[in-house]
Amino acid sequence: MIRQIFKTKQSNSKIKAFIHKYKIPREYLSINRKSISRGVLIGLFWGFIPMPMQMLAVLSVTPFVKFNVPIAISMVWLSNPITMPFMYYMEYQTGNFLLGNEGLENIELTLSWFSNNWDKILTPLYIGTIPYSLGVSTLIYLFINRLWINSVKREKHSRKKRFFKVKATSLEHSNN
Repeated sequence: MIRQIFKTKQSNSKIKAFIHKYKIPREYLSINRKSISRGVLIGLFWGFIPMPMQMLAVLSVTPFVKFNVPIAISMVWLSNPITMPFMYYMEYQTGNFLLGNEGLENIELTLSWFSNNWDKILTPLYIGTIPYSLGVSTLIYLFINRLWINSVKREKHSRKKRFFKVKATSLEHSNN
């Protein structure tokens, strides 16, 4: 199922023209299990890290690892202005838990409060980022690999079933 969706999108003539026009290497747009799952891994990895220009960080990895870049960039967009406060608060709380800190009380949403408490926020935030950036992205990478493999197995089983069904039907007709 997953493969079929990507395979239909791959054959679009507009996409092929875009690739040819801008001389984009095919491996950055390839649609296979490894490329898609690596794209998800890299995109989520950078998406969980609180930093500006996460998409540029994704692009900086391209010379070293071959993956589907549009998928990776779309995974980075999961951390957007709506989800960021929740993600970063969760990472901050996780960092406090891992460090054994109590955390800050009387939080104010003002620039002066943040500038006064920046050093107390930064360390727990980045320590709390580690389990999410490494752990969650790796778990989802493994999950997508498993989904893809199961999809291929189901597709092969379905093809075999249809083949034998057609063969049995043709044998019935030839015997009659």
